[in-house]
Amino acid sequence: MFCCPPKLSPLKLMLWLLCASVLLPSSAVAQDGPLRQRLKERLQQRQTERVPAPPNTTSITQPGDYRLSLVHQGLSRSYLVHVPQRGLAGQPVPLLVAMHGGGGNMEFQADDSRYGLISASERDGFVVAFPNGYSRFAGGKLATWNAGNCCGAARDGQVDDVGFIRQMVSQISAQLPIDPRLVYATGMSNGAMMAYRLACEAPDVFSAIAAVAGTDNTRLCQPGKPVSVLHVHAKNDDHVLFHGGAGPAAVNRSAEADYSSAPNTMAKWTQLNGCSPVPKRVLDQAGALCESYAPCQGGAQVQLCVTDTGGHAWPGGHKTRGDEQPSQAISANAVMWDFFSRLPR
Repeated sequence: MFCCPPKLSPLKLMLWLLCASVLLPSSAVAQDGPLRQRLKERLQQRQTERVPAPPNTTSITQPGDYRLSLVHQGLSRSYLVHVPQRGLAGQPVPLLVAMHGGGGNMEFQADDSRYGLISASERDGFVVAFPNGYSRFAGGKLATWNAGNCCGAARDGQVDDVGFIRQMVSQISAQLPIDPRLVYATGMSNGAMMAYRLACEAPDVFSAIAAVAGTDNTRLCQPGKPVSVLHVHAKNDDHVLFHGGAGPAAVNRSAEADYSSAPNTMAKWTQLNGCSPVPKRVLDQAGALCESYAPCQGGAQVQLCVTDTGGHAWPGGHKTRGDEQPSQAISANAVMWDFFSRLPR
């Protein structure tokens, strides 16, 4: 099936390409929002792509932005790194691995106007890495993560994303004074699900994770040691439903999963970490609340933060398109770094 004939004027050809993108294979899981919104954002992104990207490099020599790559199991994988101004002062620094949503890419997650993680890196003094998920396209667009039961081509091809991220952390740590006790993971949607898989399978690397709008959909989880977990979710998320399942905004259910719920995810990790099953309210304000399950074994913590509104989004962030903006009742970045900073070292 074709949207229109292949021989067209440049303007109509662009419209044809846009229409053809709707027919992309199951790997195109637009987990950052409805498909129409993602298509509009992709058109806008084409305008910003005229700005030269950071050059490919193999060494980090000063604060700033870097584009690096490695080969893992025969696949060329890319990632971005931002080093804050105090990141090369010689003192050990934390490392945050931030993973994009399904159908996104590393540039999208690194966009400070949307997620604010570059600004948070400068403010709080941590190095942030943005890995790119598995993509069938040379430019790395429409990428997904193999988070277990989700998502897309990464899941279907059983891509070793855990091994890739392990290798990436090792490569960054060889060039920067990363404190191995302070390596954390976060992610949006499918990226949040990948953070849960890292907690399950790489607890020797990651001491804590912060998952935003994505629940634990791992197939096997035997971490062997406690890993602290912060989960952030909107009650009205229309993609990864708070109480479980794929919502009406899910684009391609065959490429996704019947998502686990936020409450079940919390129950799983309070049991894995040996926490108190009864939560304590640690934040209660207009539009948001946070509950902590404590104490836990080994000084670990499990915390759930819920916003009343915001949908499938990053609280405190911004969307260029869409009817509903992310909740501003809390900032995912601020809550996350406060959570990480309170963990034992």
